[in-house]
Amino acid sequence: MGEENAKYAGQGWFTLSGDVNSDMVRRVFDAVADMSEDRVETAHILIQSNGGYVSDGICLYNYLSRLPLKVVTYNAGAVASIAVILYLAGKQRYASETARFMVHKSHASAPHGARPDALRIIVEGLQADDARTEQILREHVHLSEEHWRVHAYSDLHLTAAEALEVGLIDAVKDFAPPKGMRVTNI
Repeated sequence: MGEENAKYAGQGWFTLSGDVNSDMVRRVFDAVADMSEDRVETAHILIQSNGGYVSDGICLYNYLSRLPLKVVTYNAGAVASIAVILYLAGKQRYASETARFMVHKSHASAPHGARPDALRIIVEGLQADDARTEQILREHVHLSEEHWRVHAYSDLHLTAAEALEVGLIDAVKDFAPPKGMRVTNI
């Protein structure tokens, strides 16, 4: 590492994209194992995802937010649905000026010909997922009553400037690894 990059010792830059699912969970677990081995103290992670499975997103949030290293998350394009919960694992959070966020309630399709007891189980699962994600959102983000009303019935879209107003991000700032530093795709 050159002298100019010595000030970045202990820092790593990573990209994480795709669906939030069990494959992403495994990839993050593997990447964190490598980070530990490489003695990364601060992980800068650019996230690009339209969402996926609630339980996998909550697992990644809980895992990343409690690691003995500093996680800094970035949004350079779109972080949506359960990926917003994953994004909130960052101790510091940034978004590019043109980035967007979207949060919404859980949804599922009922199987054709589903009986009432099966539908009740689906609804109860969706309500439990909504309660878990809303708890995490409320811990980090200060949405207005109008935002919560939109969220209750529709997709809530936030620009980077709006995300800054509600505390979803700390600043409008691009993911910009220093010249000569390795960027690893998770």
